Amino acid sequence: MDTALYEALRSAIQREEPVATATVVEGVSTGAKLLIRADGTTIGSLAEVVPELDVVADALAMLARTESGIRSYAERQIFIETFAPPPTLFIVGAVHIAIPLVTYAKTLGFRTVVVDARGAFATPERFDHADELIHAWPDEILESRLTINSFVVLLTHDPKLDDPALVVALPSPARYVGALGSPKTHAKRVERLRSEGMQDEHLARLHAPIGLKIGATTPEEIAVSIIAEIVAARHSLTSK
Repeated sequence: MDTALYEALRSAIQREEPVATATVVEGVSTGAKLLIRADGTTIGSLAEVVPELDVVADALAMLARTESGIRSYAERQIFIETFAPPPTLFIVGAVHIAIPLVTYAKTLGFRTVVVDARGAFATPERFDHADELIHAWPDEILESRLTINSFVVLLTHDPKLDDPALVVALPSPARYVGALGSPKTHAKRVERLRSEGMQDEHLARLHAPIGLKIGATTPEEIAVSIIAEIVAARHSLTSK
Protein backbone atom coordinates (compact mmCIF):
# COMPACT_ATOMS: atom_id res chain seq x y z
CA MET A 1 0.00 0.00 0.00
CA ASP A 2 1.24 3.52 -0.83
CA THR A 3 2.78 5.09 2.27
CA ALA A 4 0.79 8.34 2.01
CA LEU A 5 -2.42 6.40 1.50
CA TYR A 6 -1.71 4.14 4.45
CA GLU A 7 -0.92 7.06 6.74
CA ALA A 8 -4.09 8.88 5.66
CA LEU A 9 -6.16 5.75 6.33
CA ARG A 10 -4.59 5.17 9.73
CA SER A 11 -5.03 8.81 10.69
CA ALA A 12 -8.70 8.82 9.64
CA ILE A 13 -9.44 5.67 11.64
CA GLN A 14 -7.66 7.05 14.71
CA ARG A 15 -9.65 10.31 14.49
CA GLU A 16 -12.85 8.34 13.84
CA GLU A 17 -13.41 10.07 10.53
CA PRO A 18 -15.40 8.14 7.89
CA VAL A 19 -13.25 6.88 5.04
CA ALA A 20 -13.29 4.17 2.37
CA THR A 21 -10.78 2.35 0.21
CA ALA A 22 -11.28 0.90 -3.27
CA THR A 23 -8.93 -1.85 -4.42
CA VAL A 24 -8.68 -3.54 -7.84
CA VAL A 25 -8.97 -7.25 -7.03
CA GLU A 26 -9.27 -8.73 -10.53
CA GLY A 27 -7.98 -7.78 -13.94
CA VAL A 28 -5.31 -5.34 -15.09
CA SER A 29 -3.63 -3.34 -12.30
CA THR A 30 -4.72 -5.75 -9.56
CA GLY A 31 -3.77 -4.22 -6.22
CA ALA A 32 -4.19 -0.59 -7.29
CA LYS A 33 -5.83 1.28 -4.46
CA LEU A 34 -7.75 4.51 -3.92
CA LEU A 35 -8.66 6.13 -0.60
CA ILE A 36 -11.91 8.12 -0.53
CA ARG A 37 -12.69 10.64 2.21
CA ALA A 38 -16.23 11.62 3.16
CA ASP A 39 -15.86 14.94 1.32
CA GLY A 40 -15.06 13.10 -1.92
CA THR A 41 -11.35 13.89 -2.02
CA THR A 42 -9.03 10.97 -2.80
CA ILE A 43 -5.50 9.66 -2.42
CA GLY A 44 -4.00 7.07 -4.75
CA SER A 45 -5.15 5.88 -8.14
CA LEU A 46 -6.94 3.00 -9.84
CA ALA A 47 -6.29 1.68 -13.34
CA GLU A 48 -7.02 4.23 -16.05
CA VAL A 49 -9.71 2.00 -17.54
CA VAL A 50 -11.70 2.18 -14.30
CA PRO A 51 -14.21 5.07 -14.09
CA GLU A 52 -12.88 6.60 -10.89
CA LEU A 53 -15.73 9.08 -10.48
CA ASP A 54 -18.21 6.19 -10.46
CA VAL A 55 -16.12 4.33 -7.89
CA VAL A 56 -15.99 7.40 -5.65
CA ALA A 57 -19.76 7.92 -5.91
CA ASP A 58 -20.44 4.29 -5.01
CA ALA A 59 -17.91 4.37 -2.18
CA LEU A 60 -19.55 7.43 -0.64
CA ALA A 61 -23.00 5.83 -0.88
CA MET A 62 -21.68 2.64 0.74
CA LEU A 63 -19.91 4.66 3.42
CA ALA A 64 -23.22 6.31 4.28
CA ARG A 65 -24.73 2.83 4.69
CA THR A 66 -21.61 1.51 6.48
CA GLU A 67 -21.35 -1.43 4.09
CA SER A 68 -18.51 -3.00 2.09
CA GLY A 69 -18.47 -5.21 -0.99
CA ILE A 70 -17.25 -5.91 -4.51
CA ARG A 71 -18.45 -3.84 -7.46
CA SER A 72 -17.73 -4.25 -11.17
CA TYR A 73 -16.50 -1.41 -13.42
CA ALA A 74 -15.39 -1.78 -17.03
CA GLU A 75 -14.81 -5.50 -16.49
CA ARG A 76 -12.70 -4.77 -13.42
CA GLN A 77 -13.59 -6.07 -9.96
CA ILE A 78 -13.20 -3.43 -7.25
CA PHE A 79 -13.44 -4.19 -3.54
CA ILE A 80 -14.81 -1.19 -1.66
CA GLU A 81 -14.18 -1.31 2.07
CA THR A 82 -15.67 1.31 4.37
CA PHE A 83 -14.38 2.43 7.75
CA ALA A 84 -17.17 4.26 9.56
CA PRO A 85 -16.92 5.70 13.08
CA PRO A 86 -18.55 3.55 15.76
CA PRO A 87 -22.31 4.09 16.09
CA THR A 88 -22.79 6.78 18.71
CA LEU A 89 -26.03 7.85 20.35
CA PHE A 90 -26.06 11.45 21.55
CA ILE A 91 -28.80 11.98 24.13
CA VAL A 92 -29.63 15.62 24.74
CA GLY A 93 -31.32 15.88 28.12
CA ALA A 94 -30.43 13.83 31.19
CA VAL A 95 -34.08 13.11 31.97
CA HIS A 96 -35.54 9.89 33.35
CA ILE A 97 -36.18 8.38 29.91
CA ALA A 98 -32.47 8.75 29.14
CA ILE A 99 -31.50 6.28 31.89
CA PRO A 100 -33.03 3.13 30.31
CA LEU A 101 -32.27 4.48 26.83
CA VAL A 102 -28.55 4.42 27.63
CA THR A 103 -28.89 0.82 28.87
CA TYR A 104 -30.70 -0.35 25.74
CA ALA A 105 -28.33 1.49 23.40
CA LYS A 106 -25.21 0.04 25.00
CA THR A 107 -26.70 -3.46 24.83
CA LEU A 108 -27.13 -2.94 21.08
CA GLY A 109 -23.55 -1.80 20.59
CA PHE A 110 -23.90 1.97 20.58
CA ARG A 111 -21.47 4.32 22.26
CA THR A 112 -23.57 6.60 24.46
CA VAL A 113 -23.05 10.30 25.12
CA VAL A 114 -25.42 12.18 27.45
CA VAL A 115 -25.32 15.97 27.14
CA ASP A 116 -27.08 18.44 29.42
CA ALA A 117 -26.16 21.90 30.66
CA ARG A 118 -28.22 21.31 33.81
CA GLY A 119 -26.00 19.83 36.49
CA ALA A 120 -28.94 18.81 38.66
CA PHE A 121 -30.00 16.28 36.00
CA ALA A 122 -26.68 15.14 34.55
CA THR A 123 -25.15 13.48 37.60
CA PRO A 124 -22.66 10.59 37.66
CA GLU A 125 -24.95 8.74 40.07
CA ARG A 126 -27.74 8.62 37.48
CA PHE A 127 -25.54 8.02 34.42
CA ASP A 128 -22.59 5.96 35.58
CA HIS A 129 -23.42 3.53 32.75
CA ALA A 130 -23.04 6.13 29.97
CA ASP A 131 -19.78 6.24 28.03
CA GLU A 132 -19.69 10.02 28.36
CA LEU A 133 -21.60 12.48 30.53
CA ILE A 134 -21.05 16.07 29.43
CA HIS A 135 -22.15 19.25 31.21
CA ALA A 136 -22.41 21.74 28.34
CA TRP A 137 -24.79 23.39 25.91
CA PRO A 138 -25.73 20.59 23.50
CA ASP A 139 -25.24 22.57 20.29
CA GLU A 140 -21.64 23.34 21.26
CA ILE A 141 -20.88 19.63 21.70
CA LEU A 142 -22.76 18.37 18.65
CA GLU A 143 -21.26 20.88 16.25
CA SER A 144 -17.89 19.14 16.03
CA ARG A 145 -18.82 15.53 16.73
CA LEU A 146 -21.61 14.38 14.41
CA THR A 147 -20.76 11.87 11.67
CA ILE A 148 -22.62 9.54 9.31
CA ASN A 149 -22.81 7.04 12.17
CA SER A 150 -24.26 9.45 14.75
CA PHE A 151 -27.78 9.25 16.17
CA VAL A 152 -29.23 12.22 18.05
CA VAL A 153 -32.13 12.15 20.51
CA LEU A 154 -33.51 15.30 22.13
CA LEU A 155 -35.47 14.76 25.34
CA THR A 156 -35.42 18.06 27.26
CA HIS A 157 -38.75 19.63 26.21
CA ASP A 158 -36.85 22.92 26.57
CA PRO A 159 -36.53 25.01 23.38
CA LYS A 160 -33.48 26.77 24.82
CA LEU A 161 -31.63 23.44 24.70
CA ASP A 162 -33.41 21.55 21.93
CA ASP A 163 -33.72 24.22 19.23
CA PRO A 164 -30.01 25.17 19.01
CA ALA A 165 -29.14 21.47 19.02
CA LEU A 166 -31.53 20.85 16.13
CA VAL A 167 -30.06 23.75 14.17
CA VAL A 168 -26.75 21.88 14.34
CA ALA A 169 -28.00 18.28 14.05
CA LEU A 170 -30.52 18.45 11.20
CA PRO A 171 -28.15 19.74 8.47
CA SER A 172 -25.36 17.46 9.75
CA PRO A 173 -24.39 14.00 8.43
CA ALA A 174 -26.09 12.37 11.46
CA ARG A 175 -28.08 9.32 10.42
CA TYR A 176 -30.98 9.93 12.80
CA VAL A 177 -32.37 12.97 14.65
CA GLY A 178 -35.44 12.62 16.86
CA ALA A 179 -37.14 14.88 19.39
CA LEU A 180 -39.57 14.18 22.20
CA GLY A 181 -42.90 16.00 22.26
CA SER A 182 -46.54 15.84 21.25
CA PRO A 183 -47.72 16.67 17.72
CA LYS A 184 -48.73 20.12 19.01
CA THR A 185 -45.29 20.67 20.54
CA HIS A 186 -43.66 19.48 17.33
CA ALA A 187 -45.73 21.86 15.20
CA LYS A 188 -44.58 24.80 17.33
CA ARG A 189 -41.00 23.56 17.12
CA VAL A 190 -41.14 23.39 13.32
CA GLU A 191 -42.59 26.89 13.19
CA ARG A 192 -39.77 28.25 15.34
CA LEU A 193 -37.05 26.51 13.34
CA ARG A 194 -38.54 27.58 10.02
CA SER A 195 -38.64 31.19 11.24
CA GLU A 196 -34.94 30.89 12.00
CA GLY A 197 -34.23 29.88 8.42
CA MET A 198 -34.20 26.09 8.68
CA GLN A 199 -34.85 24.54 5.26
CA ASP A 200 -37.77 22.17 4.76
CA GLU A 201 -35.48 19.41 3.50
CA HIS A 202 -33.70 19.46 6.86
CA LEU A 203 -36.91 19.70 8.88
CA ALA A 204 -38.19 16.63 7.03
CA ARG A 205 -35.37 14.60 8.59
CA LEU A 206 -36.69 15.13 12.11
CA HIS A 207 -38.40 12.15 13.72
CA ALA A 208 -41.09 13.69 15.90
CA PRO A 209 -43.00 12.74 17.89
CA ILE A 210 -40.09 10.43 18.58
CA GLY A 211 -40.31 6.63 18.72
CA LEU A 212 -42.39 3.88 17.17
CA LYS A 213 -46.07 3.83 18.03
CA ILE A 214 -46.29 0.92 20.47
CA GLY A 215 -48.54 2.49 23.10
CA ALA A 216 -45.58 3.30 25.36
CA THR A 217 -46.40 5.10 28.61
CA THR A 218 -43.59 4.46 31.12
CA PRO A 219 -40.05 5.86 30.69
CA GLU A 220 -38.78 2.36 29.99
CA GLU A 221 -41.42 1.70 27.34
CA ILE A 222 -40.79 5.08 25.71
CA ALA A 223 -37.08 4.26 25.64
CA VAL A 224 -37.90 0.96 23.90
CA SER A 225 -39.92 2.80 21.25
CA ILE A 226 -37.07 5.25 20.68
CA ILE A 227 -34.30 2.68 20.39
CA ALA A 228 -36.45 0.59 18.04
CA GLU A 229 -36.83 3.58 15.72
CA ILE A 230 -33.09 4.21 15.91
CA VAL A 231 -32.32 0.59 14.99
CA ALA A 232 -34.64 0.93 11.98
CA ALA A 233 -32.75 4.07 10.92
CA ARG A 234 -29.43 2.31 11.45
CA HIS A 235 -30.49 -0.36 8.96
CA SER A 236 -31.96 2.22 6.55
CA LEU A 237 -35.51 1.05 7.13
CA THR A 238 -38.48 3.38 7.04
CA SER A 239 -39.90 3.68 10.55
CA LYS A 240 -42.76 6.09 9.95
